[in-house]
Amino acid sequence: MKAAIYHGKEDIRVENIADPVLTDGEILLEIEACSVCGTDLRTYRNGDKKIAPPRVLGHEFCGRVIESRNPDANVQKGDRVVMYIVLSCGECKYCRAGRENLCISRTTMSYHYDGAFAPYVKVPARAVQRNSLFKVTTDQSSQQMSLAEPLGCVTNAHTHLGIGLQDRVAVIGAGPIGAMHAVLARLQGAQSVHLIDINQKRLDMMTRFDIDGTILSEKDGAHLEKSLELTNGEGFDVVIVAVSSAFAQADALEIAGKGARVEFFGGLPKSNPTAVLNTNHLHYKELMLSGSYSEKISDFRTAYQLIQSGRFPADKFITHELPLERIHDSFLMMESGEALKVCINPQL
Repeated sequence: MKAAIYHGKEDIRVENIADPVLTDGEILLEIEACSVCGTDLRTYRNGDKKIAPPRVLGHEFCGRVIESRNPDANVQKGDRVVMYIVLSCGECKYCRAGRENLCISRTTMSYHYDGAFAPYVKVPARAVQRNSLFKVTTDQSSQQMSLAEPLGCVTNAHTHLGIGLQDRVAVIGAGPIGAMHAVLARLQGAQSVHLIDINQKRLDMMTRFDIDGTILSEKDGAHLEKSLELTNGEGFDVVIVAVSSAFAQADALEIAGKGARVEFFGGLPKSNPTAVLNTNHLHYKELMLSGSYSEKISDFRTAYQLIQSGRFPADKFITHELPLERIHDSFLMMESGEALKVCINPQL
């Protein structure tokens, strides 16, 4: 089969490899859709020391069970499924607390096991045993269902933000993750939702969603003044940084109002992980600053159910579908802002 294989920094090749062969307890999926994540792009551009090449990438996927070596699995041959991609130990204090995303020995699909930029994916026995596969029971497309994984990560952040009817929300970063934060905030009843970005083309794409407006981030800081104008000089009640930028993290504290909740969703590059922040804002405005990483299985389940319900506009996120051979084109389209979310169809 052909697969997109990571060999190192800026070295992802579409090559022929052997089809997966199952051992006891495993399940084989035929992949119908695998969306391209910003993490895939970052791995391509910068490399990732956690990935030992060669490795098939792709972790946002939906596929169909075509073979099972586990008679007790919660899914059967022919089922269309999505997957919670974290494989946790189940024994450490974080797993016992239901925080599998923080497991001290976690492994992950496309990092430690081959991912879904390929026609077939082998699901490890441990994941099958722990019911990490979720059967799709509605008619949402596989492209739409592939968004369950990133939406689960967004849901994880929102579990401690407590967004409600009185909240004015700002999301910095108008990529697919930022858009998911904005949509989820609206579904939670936010009074107003605004998106901030340096790329006007990306902001223009946000008009497809139920938001109140967009703000272009300017080098002269005009966007900070605009943020205050929109909130009667008070600042936003919730600010979510959904982009890997130290400047965005600093801006978040500037535009946050008194008593606001600020979420650093996007981590910074490991080669330059520091930011210069005016921490007086934390003190004098009594801000609550939080971060979130990956997702718990409960978050994934919530996201999966939300997409299946039809209340989450998954169809508005996928702007392009490409064959596997055009994986590099997907990176360029994401970087330019031409695409919001690209979905790879390995069957094309």
